[in-house]
Amino acid sequence: MWLPLLVVVSLLILLFRWHRQSQILQNLTDKYVLITGCDTGFGNLLAKQLDQRGMIVLAACLTEKGAQDLKEEASSRLQTVILDVTDSQSVSSAAKWAASIVGDKGLWGLVNNAGSAIPMSPNEWQKKEDFAKMLDINLMGLIDVTLNFLPMIRKARGRIVNVSSAIGRIVVAGGAYCISKLAVQAFSDSIRREMRDFGVKVSIIEPGAFKTRIVAIEPHLKALHHLWENTSAEIRESYGEQYFQQYAENLELLMGSASPKLTRVTDCMEHALTAVYPWTRYTPGWDSKFYYIPVSYLPTVLSDYLLCRTAPKPARGIM
Repeated sequence: MWLPLLVVVSLLILLFRWHRQSQILQNLTDKYVLITGCDTGFGNLLAKQLDQRGMIVLAACLTEKGAQDLKEEASSRLQTVILDVTDSQSVSSAAKWAASIVGDKGLWGLVNNAGSAIPMSPNEWQKKEDFAKMLDINLMGLIDVTLNFLPMIRKARGRIVNVSSAIGRIVVAGGAYCISKLAVQAFSDSIRREMRDFGVKVSIIEPGAFKTRIVAIEPHLKALHHLWENTSAEIRESYGEQYFQQYAENLELLMGSASPKLTRVTDCMEHALTAVYPWTRYTPGWDSKFYYIPVSYLPTVLSDYLLCRTAPKPARGIM
């Protein structure tokens, strides 16, 4: 008796959820969206995707070449600006440029996509400067961009979409990447609650591994080798050459498993910008949905076991 009732209720909930999430805003063609990190990867694809939908895209690129290549593949509506998120003057100039374009309409969407993942290595192999450099891009740059563009977003009662990561929920590598992505989630939660009464919605994208520039294995291995060669003799003796080799192999496996289907991420970004009821969190990628996010909810002793069972063993570690 209870089982059929439970099935019916579950189906009704799923149907309601599907109907709610399928409702899309009208008049998308008069909405402005600014996206950071549009030279390649998610940002580049999203810019073209939203341009095809008829939205007015303001694409922020790091390089002139990236901007020119994108303009050649998009309509005349799309406009580009050079933006280095680590340079406050560059951020301020881009905000003034955008304000002159959007005018009284304000900025409907801000997608904080720019980021870096290099280097990934054991924490002890890195210096404070290595952590600071990545945090400056992935976290402080995102915060700086958000604060500069926030008045325009409030004016439009628009959307902020911040790109975090599935490994911002559960740390799988040393260095600042996982730290920065966890901090992005904290900032997103904070700004979402503050902006709620202004009608602004904030979404977090937590993708798994996808084949973008930041998971290209050659730069990762080059950076790892550089860090290893520049550690002290004591550290190299403590970890051992075998540890270094296995760590490099694990990185290759992680990057090699990345999905080429970037639209799984950009579709989530588009939904966050165009849906009447956007989700607070999106987890594109099977590895995100069925491994990293579930593991993050396990008791620490279980999550540590799963994450450490394939980790390399140091030469002078406890046997």
